Amino acid sequence: MCRLNPKVDFVFKKLFGSEENKDILISFINSVLSEDEQIVDIELKNPYNLANYRQGKMSILDIKAVDEKGVWYDIEMQIAEQSFYDKRALYYWAKVYSDQIESGYEYNLLKKTIGINILDFEYLDEEEYHNVYKIYNVKSKKAFSNLFELHFIELPKFKKDFSEIRTTLDRWAAFLTKAYEFDKDTVPKELAQSEEIKKAAEKLDIMSLNKEEREIYENDLKAMMVRNAEINAAEEKGREEGREEGREEGKVEGRIEAAIEAIKLGVNNDVVAKISKLSIEKVEELRKKLAINK
Repeated sequence: MCRLNPKVDFVFKKLFGSEENKDILISFINSVLSEDEQIVDIELKNPYNLANYRQGKMSILDIKAVDEKGVWYDIEMQIAEQSFYDKRALYYWAKVYSDQIESGYEYNLLKKTIGINILDFEYLDEEEYHNVYKIYNVKSKKAFSNLFELHFIELPKFKKDFSEIRTTLDRWAAFLTKAYEFDKDTVPKELAQSEEIKKAAEKLDIMSLNKEEREIYENDLKAMMVRNAEINAAEEKGREEGREEGREEGKVEGRIEAAIEAIKLGVNNDVVAKISKLSIEKVEELRKKLAINK
């Protein structure tokens, strides 16, 4: 398996946000874009730098870049679940968009800005793992502007086996979610079709971390593992509560059935209530329903 987890925030920045790995970033961006929007080069605006990470400068925007056509990108890898991520995504997009100019009077200089949000949790009420949002007229469906574009890639919704992979984005989603299953020498053939993914696997496998980087990585990894454990515990509690609710519902249904049989036998309401452990009001309600259905 790959030595490092590519979903851990620190490793993701170092892998996709380093000058030496620009081809990896370009491949990933192209996997998200449509065929007529493919790019050939990109300039990193906040390349990976340990000093910047230490000072917190890399915690605001994961990867900020601009391509040869002047289109800007804000790429965020988020492993911690957030209730208001929609607001955060819009804020980050707006920050990259507005920071393109220093004066509010130079609006003509503003270029298309694309936010790509990779989430290690489910957030949108959509079935697909990749969803794109743009601005359009709700009546005519005509686009208002092409300057705004937000992508959401929800990794937990990616359920495909290697044999089901069809697109380059599928390959990158599989890489991010299944890197623990292989290393640079055992990259599945379905992923190895991409030279950039093969390179990413090799980089992860041989990526060296100094003492400080290792500490940051292990802290990030620990935080991710704690979060996953909390989620699993909450899900198990929910399942247990669901089972308990099911048992209670079954008991209630049994009491109602017993009450109905007693009513049919002519037993008075007080006795039916004692036998079934239902309230007098509930017994009276059942008796009325039976009378109506006769």
